[in-house]
Amino acid sequence: MANPGAHDAVLCDVDQVIRFYDTTRVTELERAAGLAEGTTGKVAFAPEREEPLMVGRLTRDQWAESVTAELAGTFGLPVDRARALADAFTGAPFSADPTVVDLLRRVRAAGVPLVLVTNATLDLEDDLESLGLADLADHVVSSARVGVAKPDREIYEIAAARAGVDPARCLFVDDREENVRAAVALGMTGVRYREPADLHAPLGLVPGA
Repeated sequence: MANPGAHDAVLCDVDQVIRFYDTTRVTELERAAGLAEGTTGKVAFAPEREEPLMVGRLTRDQWAESVTAELAGTFGLPVDRARALADAFTGAPFSADPTVVDLLRRVRAAGVPLVLVTNATLDLEDDLESLGLADLADHVVSSARVGVAKPDREIYEIAAARAGVDPARCLFVDDREENVRAAVALGMTGVRYREPADLHAPLGLVPGA
């Protein structure tokens, strides 16, 4: 069971905690194009693309067009092959980890507010709907909607305010160390996520209960 007294709110990342992407097709296309595995991801998340994407200044279609142009221009791929890679990456299929979803639902059922705090695109709401997770959290704080991304302290402050809880009473979960450090600097309890078992003790849950 959950222990609501441990924390007054849980703030949780989405990608690489709840949602995971399948980039198998991207890898196949990279190999066919003679590119090193991971090249498309590095292009897609280069600072000049990632920052505007995460704060809502770049749509998914614009993102794909920018990745296409870079793959064609810098790497010399034919435009049709570059576009196929860009589309495969920016539109990669995704799924939710049912174990993590169950843990978070149990916490919320125990009366602890849950806020999703994520660096995300403008498509996040539709993505959560497609996963059947539109009702997972009490609030969703998306960087693309609030115009500021982790690890900027403002997004953590927004999340705590949405929960109606002092930052010092918040548990923050994220897969990236720099994001956890930023939360801890505000007085939150931070958990670096690697696997579902990392959440049992911090969330006050008994495995299998």
